[in-house]
Amino acid sequence: MPILDGQQEAAVTAAADRLAEGGLVAFATETVYGLGARADDDAAVAAIFAAKGRPVDHPLIVHVATLDDARHFGDLSAPAALQLAERFWPGPLTLIVPRRPGVGAAAAGGQDSIGLRMPSHPVALALLRAAAARGVRGVAAPSANRFGRVSPTRAVHVADEFGPGLMVLDGGDCALGIESAIVDCTRGMPALLRPGVLDRGAIEVVLGGALQAAGRDAPRASGTLEAHYAPNARLRLMDGPMLGNALEVLQGAPAPQGLAVYSRTVRRAPPGIALRAMPDDPGAVAHELFAVLRDFDAQGARLIWVETPPPGTAWDGVRDRLVRAAAA
Repeated sequence: MPILDGQQEAAVTAAADRLAEGGLVAFATETVYGLGARADDDAAVAAIFAAKGRPVDHPLIVHVATLDDARHFGDLSAPAALQLAERFWPGPLTLIVPRRPGVGAAAAGGQDSIGLRMPSHPVALALLRAAAARGVRGVAAPSANRFGRVSPTRAVHVADEFGPGLMVLDGGDCALGIESAIVDCTRGMPALLRPGVLDRGAIEVVLGGALQAAGRDAPRASGTLEAHYAPNARLRLMDGPMLGNALEVLQGAPAPQGLAVYSRTVRRAPPGIALRAMPDDPGAVAHELFAVLRDFDAQGARLIWVETPPPGTAWDGVRDRLVRAAAA
């Protein structure tokens, strides 16, 4: 099946029909491409887990077009949940809230809580609204890649991952490039379970207090396993001086086969080593990170050395993805 142009109404209609019938559709969001199925159909949700090779107890995020649709799946009555939804939706923030009984159990990985998000990408919103008009009030959608691997930020990444049999609604390159921040609102104080491009400081301003760290009793949430977001090549994190010294040692020696480097401070590498400059802006790095890792894989990289991001909450989302990718 060809990649469909998400700017075309006929393509959105076809994708919404597919969702209503219980089928799978990959679609663009502002974060990454998602692999979606109607969240109220356990059999449709099961097809997501099967396609990705994802454990069925690892929860999915349900994407919605309106607050009313969000309330169909979860309880947003906690002041923190409602404040964050009203301030940051549509946008790159997922809220974990108590799940409504009898709905979304498979998407929630069997938990009594559920992750909800309203994306801001116009193609995603058009699809969600068209699906809602067909009785689909929410679309469960993890990233459209094999479980644990690099997330897709272009339609072609999805097609490369799953082949021509999957319907893909193309919305161009994802603007943000890494997954949403996740905030748990099921307990007393909201906790940050996964950082994203949305800075924790902006979230804390709305809450009027500090986000808590994820505790051992936190709900399971998408993308929070120790090892995740991994390229096929082995990824190693090093600080700038260590990376520079390692490359200096290689000067004049045969280049290790399949070595690629992604660095903010190193500007030259020995012949035979693929070097990609990392931007100084954390948003720019988030936007290109997964595409860079996929490009290195496509070039045959066996080992990727990445410079550790600098300190500061603005880099938390990028740092989180790299640490998990290096753990794989």
